[in-house]
Amino acid sequence: MEARYYIIFAAVFAALQLFLYFFNRTLGWLYGSLLSQQGRYAFVILSYILANSIILLTIFRVYPSLFRVTPYIIVLLLYSTFVSMALGIIWWLAKHYFVTPRLLAWAYPMAMLGLIIVSVYNAYTPKVVHYQITLDKPLNKPLRIGVASDFHLGKLFGAKQLDQLAEIFNQQNVDLILLPGDIMDDNVDAYLSQQMQPSLAKLKAPLGVYATLGNHDFFGDQKRIAEQIKQAGINVLWDQTETINNEFVIVGRNDDLVKDRPSTAQLIQSVDTRLPIFVLDHRPTEIEQISQLPVDLLVAGHTHNGQIFPANLITKLTYRLAYGYEKIGNGHFIVTSGYGFWGIPMRLGSQSEVVIIDMKGKP
Repeated sequence: MEARYYIIFAAVFAALQLFLYFFNRTLGWLYGSLLSQQGRYAFVILSYILANSIILLTIFRVYPSLFRVTPYIIVLLLYSTFVSMALGIIWWLAKHYFVTPRLLAWAYPMAMLGLIIVSVYNAYTPKVVHYQITLDKPLNKPLRIGVASDFHLGKLFGAKQLDQLAEIFNQQNVDLILLPGDIMDDNVDAYLSQQMQPSLAKLKAPLGVYATLGNHDFFGDQKRIAEQIKQAGINVLWDQTETINNEFVIVGRNDDLVKDRPSTAQLIQSVDTRLPIFVLDHRPTEIEQISQLPVDLLVAGHTHNGQIFPANLITKLTYRLAYGYEKIGNGHFIVTSGYGFWGIPMRLGSQSEVVIIDMKGKP
């Protein structure tokens, strides 16, 4: 396992202890009178044992199925920490006026519920983000491109959301659709059992729909995933290029989980670089290298814009461009927060989105 994963696990485990501390202190402060001292001690010990056992059993893959439970525990404890800190500040500022522990005891569950509702809303209610770019190369006519990534199709995100995405693209009258990875959530089991193919097949555009595979598509079931995507009428590019009507070139890269994948420079050696070149690369890990090439547009996902605050601060430190748009050199780079979500149907400090790019060529 790569060293970065050990660092991530250590950071998550340390954060868990901090969240548990705030959780137990807050419950003791607001509801301690409801239990005896022995009861409070027993509750604290039990919470530490239960939460840490689930995390450790997941990390060491004793019970891999608990992997789906872990994010819920961490996020709910994180939200509890946010609420605890807010209530502590309110108590410090207004305890001599109208704020009482009884009032805060009512405010705590209401604030938790509010954070959960907002998070679920952000996960299932996509916004449409527009970018306007002008290339440094000629383009026969203006082009409207629709971009969506990180569906993570599974039990919690499926046909209904795909129908909604198709409707958005139709309303936006896109000419071309690009899907840079993580179409499925590890495998095609839920996709097949819930019969999502008719909904995925609704994604259509005059110049075609093109997809690449992300890291979650490469967790062992990539061949079946690619086949199901193709059966829905979507072109899957495995480190391949496609020239469209001799007007522009699409380059689709495998996720960098594939260590022997060719570089973008190698992939574009066989194409006419005088044409506009659009690259789909799931992770925005090679933006600076690609900015040195005759690439005009790169679209990526993967980061989810952190999905849950403060993870977006970590992604900003990890990537040259973790979210949004930036022109670097002659190229235009866009990283979307993704249309779906990973793990839990919640987003805080980020929102699911569909990207629409209005592109025109050099005058």
